[in-house]
Amino acid sequence: MKKSLKQLVIDTATDYIYLSLIIDGYEKQSVYEKGVNNHSVTLIPFLEEMLNRENLTLKNLDEIIVGDGPGSYTGVRIGVTVAKMIGYLNNIKTYKVSSLALMASHSDNPFVLAVIDARRGNAFMGLYKNVDKKLIQIKTDCLDNIEKYRNNLSCNYEVVSNGKPQIIKIINSDLLELVKDIHNLTPNYLQITEAERNLKNESNIKTSS
Repeated sequence: MKKSLKQLVIDTATDYIYLSLIIDGYEKQSVYEKGVNNHSVTLIPFLEEMLNRENLTLKNLDEIIVGDGPGSYTGVRIGVTVAKMIGYLNNIKTYKVSSLALMASHSDNPFVLAVIDARRGNAFMGLYKNVDKKLIQIKTDCLDNIEKYRNNLSCNYEVVSNGKPQIIKIINSDLLELVKDIHNLTPNYLQITEAERNLKNESNIKTSS
C-alpha cells in the first residue's frame, strides 16, 4: 500500500498565523487566525490541535513548508524557528517559500501585488501572476517605498495584504525551495534589524569622535 504524503505548512510573518495540513494534495486541516503579538504562544497549541484532528503526530509528517518572510521581524523568526526545530528533531524534509507568495496565492486575479506594511511609507512587496492555477513570481520580493514601487508598475493588479493562502496553488507552482541543510534555514528579513541599525549608528558615532 502506497504511503500517503503528509505536508505541514507554517507561516507567521504577518498579523495572521497560518497553519495547514495537506494529505495527498488536499488541505485536510488549517488555521488562519489573527493574533495579538502572540504567535509564539498560540502556534504550538494550534499545531497540536490540528494534528490531533487527523490522529497524527509530528513524526508522521513527510515534509514541512515554511514561510521564511519577509514580514514582522519577530513573527518571521517564530515560524522559521519552529519549522527548523521540527524538521531537525524529526529528520523531515523542509522547504521554504516567500511569505509574500503565500499571501498572493489568496487572489485569483491575473496580477497580484502582495504588500506587508513596513511603516514610514515603505512596504515589503512582491508581484505575482496567476497562470493555469499556478503562481508565478514576476518581480523579486523587495522592501521599497510603496508609492514609488507602484508608479513603476504598468499592469492592472490586485493589492493583497491579508487572506488565507490557497496552499495547493503554491504547491503546484515552482516557488518552493528545498532547504538542503536545516541548520542554514534563516528568516528573509529584507532589511537590517533595529538592533543592527543601532549598533551601526553607535559604531559610526565612535568613529567620527
